[in-house]
Amino acid sequence: MRAVIAGAVTIFLVLAANAAPLVVRPGMQTGPAKGAAKLPPDDIKATFFNGQAFTASTPAGIKFKMLFTADGKVTREPAGKSGAKGEGIWALSKDGFCTTWKGSKKNCYRLFATGENNWSVSNGGSTLATWSK
Repeated sequence: MRAVIAGAVTIFLVLAANAAPLVVRPGMQTGPAKGAAKLPPDDIKATFFNGQAFTASTPAGIKFKMLFTADGKVTREPAGKSGAKGEGIWALSKDGFCTTWKGSKKNCYRLFATGENNWSVSNGGSTLATWSK
């Protein structure tokens, strides 16, 4: 019996080693890359919540122009034909930041540096958007 199990495990490991790499397609949600540096709230504020617009992209590829102002307001404008315009408020939290969009409840997020001028917005392990400057 042990020989059968060992053989099955060996076959699985060989097949897994030769399998095609995982491809992430638009709309799939994955967490931030392992080892990605989490930005502390003060760095989020200085980098993004300063009145300078930046681009946010959803996993489905929908892009928005985002603007967080120092007075606690946030707006988003679709950068293409998809997506909805929105406005709301923001606040820093102990782990990152929270937003409350008009007509929605408050949601909190963490921000991870994932590359030069790229950041991943996450809540509980899922990447909800990628921010770029």
